[in-house]
Amino acid sequence: METSKKYLVGIYDDEDVLLKAVKKVRSSGVKIHECYTPFPIHGLDVALGHKRSRLPIAAFMFGLTGTTCAVLMISLMMGYDWPMIIGGKPFVPIPDLVPVSFELTVLFAALGMVATFLITNNLWPGKRPLMFDSRSTDNKFVMAVDLSKNKLAADEITSILKNFGATEVNTKQVEIK
Repeated sequence: METSKKYLVGIYDDEDVLLKAVKKVRSSGVKIHECYTPFPIHGLDVALGHKRSRLPIAAFMFGLTGTTCAVLMISLMMGYDWPMIIGGKPFVPIPDLVPVSFELTVLFAALGMVATFLITNNLWPGKRPLMFDSRSTDNKFVMAVDLSKNKLAADEITSILKNFGATEVNTKQVEIK
């Protein structure tokens, strides 16, 4: 199923102008799809209203899973599969658990965070990136507004973007698969 969406793309020359424009455009009732910049801009995620990432919580849960797996694996191996009773040592030696538990905690957390990041951002092999303006990778700053998610007409949004510093405003039709 293939559909298309229509976007208004505001082009800005300066990151400070874009940051101020994002706040003003949002306060005027326009819902912004996303901003594309050649480098990270401090405070832009807050201005866009992005919620705080829950990736650290996911990392903790994946790490806890890794620790649990390591403790269970060593306990089963040392206590039941191949019990070695040497000099009165316990079946589950706690000091021996530490290096393996640490390694599996880090491994599970890293792989889980990568998988979570790729899934939540819809990044999979072969996916074409949504590029509104190629200059956004060079020296321009782009604000994309999805027309289907806004109640205002395209002309009104265009004038709002131009009033708040956009040097040009283009209409872009994007095919979404």
